[in-house]
Amino acid sequence: MKKFNFRKVLDGLTASSPGGSAGGGGAGGGSAHPGGTAGAAGTPREEIQETLTSDYFQICKTVRHGFPYLPTALAFDPVQKILAIGTRTGAIRILGRPGVDCYCQHESGAAVLQLQFLINEGALVSACADDTLHLWNLRQKRPAILHSLKFNRERITYCHLPFQSKWLYVGTERGNTHIVNIESFILSGYVIMWNKAIELSTKTHPGPVVHLSDSPRDEGKLLIGYENGTVVFWDLRSKRADLRAYYDEAIHSVAWHHEGKQFMCSHSDGSLTLWNLKSPNRPFQTTIPHGKIQRDGKKPESCKPILKVEYKTCKNSEPFVIFSGGLSYDKACRRPSLTIMHGKAITVLEMDHPIVDFLTLCETPYPNEFQEPYAVVVLLEKDLIVVDLTQSNFPIFENPYPIDIHESPVTCTEYFADCPPDLIPVLYSVGAKHKKQGYSNKEWPISGGAWNLGAQTYPEIIITGHADGSVKFWDASAITLQMLYKLKTSKVFEKQKSGEGKATAEIVEEDPFAVQMMYWCPESRIFCVAGVSAYVVIYRFSKHEVNTEIASLEVRLQYEVEDIITPEPEIIPQFPDASSQLPSLKSLSGSTNTVACEGMMKDSIPCLSVKTRPVRMPPGYQADLVIQLVWVDGEPPQQITSLAVNSAYGLVAFGNCNGLAVVDFMQKTVLLSMGTLELYGSSDPYQRQPRSPRKSKQFAAGLTELSDSPVSLELERCKSPTSVKGSRKLSLPTDLKTDLDHVNGHCTSPTSQSCSSGKRLSSADVSKANRRGPGRPPFRKAQSAACMEISLPVTTEGYISRRAMLQQLHGISSFSHDERHCTAHTWMNKENRENSFSRSRSSSVSSIDRDSKEAITALYFMESFARKNDSAVSPCLWVGTGLGMVLILSLNLPASDDLRQSEPVMVSPSGTVLTLKGAVLTFACLDCTGTLIHPPYEVWRDPHSADDGEKTRKRKLVMHSPSSSQDMGDHQFAVICSEKQAKVFSLPSQTCLYVHNITETSFLLQADVVTLCNSVCLACFCANGHIMTLSLPSLRPLLDINYLPVTDMRIARTFCFSNEGQALYLSSPTEIQRLTYSQEMCDNLQDMLGDLFTPVETPEAQNRGFLKGLFGGSGQAFDREELFGEATAGKASRSLAQHIPGSGGIEGVRGAAGGVIGDLTRARIALDERGQKLGELDERTASMMASAEAFSKHAHEVMLKYKDKKWYQF
Repeated sequence: MKKFNFRKVLDGLTASSPGGSAGGGGAGGGSAHPGGTAGAAGTPREEIQETLTSDYFQICKTVRHGFPYLPTALAFDPVQKILAIGTRTGAIRILGRPGVDCYCQHESGAAVLQLQFLINEGALVSACADDTLHLWNLRQKRPAILHSLKFNRERITYCHLPFQSKWLYVGTERGNTHIVNIESFILSGYVIMWNKAIELSTKTHPGPVVHLSDSPRDEGKLLIGYENGTVVFWDLRSKRADLRAYYDEAIHSVAWHHEGKQFMCSHSDGSLTLWNLKSPNRPFQTTIPHGKIQRDGKKPESCKPILKVEYKTCKNSEPFVIFSGGLSYDKACRRPSLTIMHGKAITVLEMDHPIVDFLTLCETPYPNEFQEPYAVVVLLEKDLIVVDLTQSNFPIFENPYPIDIHESPVTCTEYFADCPPDLIPVLYSVGAKHKKQGYSNKEWPISGGAWNLGAQTYPEIIITGHADGSVKFWDASAITLQMLYKLKTSKVFEKQKSGEGKATAEIVEEDPFAVQMMYWCPESRIFCVAGVSAYVVIYRFSKHEVNTEIASLEVRLQYEVEDIITPEPEIIPQFPDASSQLPSLKSLSGSTNTVACEGMMKDSIPCLSVKTRPVRMPPGYQADLVIQLVWVDGEPPQQITSLAVNSAYGLVAFGNCNGLAVVDFMQKTVLLSMGTLELYGSSDPYQRQPRSPRKSKQFAAGLTELSDSPVSLELERCKSPTSVKGSRKLSLPTDLKTDLDHVNGHCTSPTSQSCSSGKRLSSADVSKANRRGPGRPPFRKAQSAACMEISLPVTTEGYISRRAMLQQLHGISSFSHDERHCTAHTWMNKENRENSFSRSRSSSVSSIDRDSKEAITALYFMESFARKNDSAVSPCLWVGTGLGMVLILSLNLPASDDLRQSEPVMVSPSGTVLTLKGAVLTFACLDCTGTLIHPPYEVWRDPHSADDGEKTRKRKLVMHSPSSSQDMGDHQFAVICSEKQAKVFSLPSQTCLYVHNITETSFLLQADVVTLCNSVCLACFCANGHIMTLSLPSLRPLLDINYLPVTDMRIARTFCFSNEGQALYLSSPTEIQRLTYSQEMCDNLQDMLGDLFTPVETPEAQNRGFLKGLFGGSGQAFDREELFGEATAGKASRSLAQHIPGSGGIEGVRGAAGGVIGDLTRARIALDERGQKLGELDERTASMMASAEAFSKHAHEVMLKYKDKKWYQF
């Protein structure tokens, strides 16, 4: 372990992290203090021993939760009782009992067409859209591919693997059927060519193979279904067709009766045909189940295609015929449905989403026995349901998997590892009361695999915020996921009546209640939500139901700019400005305010209406206070960009690009509401001057030229910083470019002023700039929260800053009202246009000056030193802005708890300003021993407890963490991380001890100070895909891995770190991917994962009886090995398919690399490859010899023809 001595740093022997970061302090302006001054200010003199080294860190994916995105295929192992789902992105999810959930991915990314289990063998065959077959080994916790077979000349359309067979039938688009040995994954020479299967007199091609199955009665007979309506019953032994059946409608699927005498086909006209092998000339029964019967006795009218049918028999009742599709065309609004025909009863189960596939689960794996179906698994586009067939009303099973994460699209996430252990049972108890009724009382039928808790014991909770305003709490302990509790935040607001949308003050067209930010204090159980419509709701947790009115406040956040700014240096402006204050508690009963006429300018109107009548609140989270930002002079409130709550202080703070608001949620009063510039007072490091008209015009002209060009400003911004500066289109004045890069010598990211000089404007300029041109709408409708679905350009390296990305990341442009930053995505059409940007045609530059607004990007309540000369810690609010400025506000709280409800809380500026490069992302405080200091909190007490004694009503506050309670010391370390760099300051001296420039070309999306192995580090996620950790307080790089390319906004918006080396992000709109950056967890992961394969006895086949054995089928046993083996069938053409050894085999080689087995295995693989190459060479030689012989033959014929002719006869 390396020791770090702060004295060396202060003496000028700077021991900061590599990469020239020691010199980076000057850029931030925080490390220019001479060593003597810093030492006098109470800088630490002792050494801090850091325990974390790079050996503690390693990155790996742990588990994926949620519904498989874009599913395409389904398979079930009836003996192992595990389910596999394939997707369009080449992923496979294998599910068993709760806790058994495995994710695999094909490297090619090709869509999965079909899945087939090797029943009770612990293996799975996948057929992909790139015409490759793969064999997966499921006998290991992380399945791997053992073999692959790539078809070169044919396209795979259908596969069938008979039970207990090692020969896989593969149908192709050309109509041919090939046979693959599952053990060696080599093609057999036996091929059923389409032209041999159909009658010679047939003039047309039968189309692709859509079905293959062997007869339940005789394994030597294969049923082949072709798309055009032809069915061929092929005798594998005699290599000829036993019978052929023709129907004039296209076939979609075929199903056997278990006795093997009848089969059923589903067709494109919504009909089902039942065929008997004895009379194949025509079907002996044809029905159109949903077709209307014509009065004149004609054939019923056609319906939609029946895409799949299953025909399952029962010993003691009528058979089940189950099919998807087939509804009448005249019912256009009917939802996708599954039809169950049982005897004469027809039941139609309507689904919420289109059906992808379904499977009937039966008691026996043998196809020639009574099937006894007991359930149907239905795979929908966005859901998985299982229907109980044993009850007449066909109830569905309660799904134990967390597949409803995307019930409403996820807009934000929070992850809490190692949280208080009593929270999970408490949340579960209030959530269990809201569970739906009417589920099947049977146990979940997909019960395979084995899973145990493993060594990891700490509780974990994941919170997801959604587009409909709902918030879900999940138990994420031990790499599982289970829903605990659901909170609907939209219930505090009145419902918008249809048709009112244009008249009201809404700023979001769709999803006005979408959750944008969440803040949770697990200890005090206070929960806070910031919504897309510029509101904040504070919730308190109670175990008791209550009926009460919802308190509400309105806050006016305006970006005030004055004509002349000449603050006297010695005068600090009064903070609580009378003009910015509102009445202490304002009711929203005046609903007339909410609706404004189109012609009137909206002012002091909130975007939504809070319920004014008493509301019944069930046990759980209950709304305590709603705070709404209001319209100002016809401009809509800007969305909230930062949020912080402290239960001990009773305060909530939130900011946007206009300014900062601090609210006392105990007294329900607004303490502070002011523009960002006003927060500085005389401490503003940017000496902002009124801008001259000449510069404004010049700047506007340059931008007009840009916006008139086909390439929009947003696209320009997506290029690297150098390309933006050097671009011909972006013709910025030279002096303005300089201002952009270095404002008064401080290097700042263009984060909050991508097109501004950072100077303060005169109100005349602003009013001119703010005037809308003719034809401009009164305000821009904000984009809905669907912006997460937009895919980024090819690389995120090109974003000049985090701001350019966040312009798209937040539904509304958080820093500008202008239309050119808006993308027209909504939740409804997001998947159709996921990879495209829809840019506005507006070429206005009216918001150029508004871009200079300095957004509040980070807030943090802390017991800290607010000023240099402070001798003791006091309550503070740390404020970080988009320009990399850090302000500390002092909070003056009443001395005793008794006075807290009556005495006012004072908020005042400390005058302290620290600087970093880029927008500030996160804060943390360490004590003098390097231990993380937790912000103070109030211990939870039930606000509606029946016991109202003095003892219970008194607040119990915990002011700092127990580890540092003995001696807080006379100093602290403030850790501040921006999108570009991290700094550690010593407090109260405010000396910059360490600087680390994290990235020059990219920017951070997420940064958090987290605990790991009883120590603390800074974890960062960069837009270029790198995940990094830095030691604290010395900011040494411990981990830097290029791990996750940010391919779309969803990852950027939902990525979050937690303690104990845990992190997560939304890998698709429906799935949460969890990962770890802890070496210890990577090592223990194998023990935590579930087993997919467990040893189970294959059930014995029923005794068929003497007579059935004698008359029921073919007498002779069918030996596939003899028929399809190389000895009889010969070798298949090597050019038809190429065998590829899988990585699963190579892993085995690595495991045995130290011994003789490894050498032998490697030698065998090398011999296989050599043999393959020799075989290819042999084939090429043979073809060359054949062409040489043909040439010789033709030459000989020519010679004979002209041998006896004279020259004049030619």
